[in-house]
Amino acid sequence: MVKRIIVCCALLCAAAGAGFAFGKKAAETESAPAPTPVSLTIYGLKGPSGVGMIRVFETPPEIPGMTVSVEALASGDLMATRFIAGEAKVGILPANVAAKVAASGKPVQVAAVTGLGMLSLISGDPAVKTIADLKGKTIAVAGQGAVPDYVFRKILTTYRINPETGVKLDYSLAYPEIAQSLIAGRINLAIIPEPFATMALQGGGGKLVQVGDIQAEWEKAGGQGNYPITVLVVDAPFAKANPDAIKTIMAAVKDSIDWVKANPAEAGVLVEKHELGLKAAVVKASVPRSNYAFLDAVSARPSLESMYKTLLEFAPESIGGRLPDDGFYYR
Repeated sequence: MVKRIIVCCALLCAAAGAGFAFGKKAAETESAPAPTPVSLTIYGLKGPSGVGMIRVFETPPEIPGMTVSVEALASGDLMATRFIAGEAKVGILPANVAAKVAASGKPVQVAAVTGLGMLSLISGDPAVKTIADLKGKTIAVAGQGAVPDYVFRKILTTYRINPETGVKLDYSLAYPEIAQSLIAGRINLAIIPEPFATMALQGGGGKLVQVGDIQAEWEKAGGQGNYPITVLVVDAPFAKANPDAIKTIMAAVKDSIDWVKANPAEAGVLVEKHELGLKAAVVKASVPRSNYAFLDAVSARPSLESMYKTLLEFAPESIGGRLPDDGFYYR
């Protein structure tokens, strides 16, 4: 009997001790501080490239365990610097700059194409009715060494016009200055993207016209599909470690682009609100003429490589001297 009492007491003490230990562990768990959220900045670009993702600026995606913010940078070169320094994990880059960053050894990947070609040849010269009529003319081209420059050069060669000797390509003006110079009559020919082409046509008082279709001319010159202008880029190690976050961001950017195309007036209001450098009325008028798109990297690879091969032909240094390999395309 005494033995049984002793055993029961021992069991009760053990149970009480276990209960105390469990209660202590639970209390410690309850009092432990929550993990600090990781800060993630999604980088966009000011100007036309930022328009498509304006809803992301307005309402950044919610990602568990992360505090997400959105910032617009002034140029693709500044964005490239952030990626090379390891500061940027997700952002928009010109398609050729993304390839150049990858060629430098930085592990970046294209997750999606966000903008396709939207160039126009704007003319105030009645003698210019086709590309063939440009021989001997001076044409303003903004962004020497950028994608539009070499797309236009490729098109000229299909009309047997040497871009070095058959025409004069004037790189002295930025996009807004080209639009204003066309309106004022200081220049009468320019290759210019949206929304600046729309600005020129609206302000030209009927004296300016669009000549041909540059995107169609690109395909006639051998380009595969419309050429990509901007891409959503991710830091490869970050993307590998956070696939759900990248999936959420890609969905948010796609939804934003779809919304902008369906709601150009509302998009214009947000673009002005977030100070991306464009007026609401300009955005409203230009979105229907623009080519905002969302194509995942695998789907977009043929058109990217077609454009990269053209850049290798005219300016290999603009993409780092080589065609990006398989690892450049995020899956």
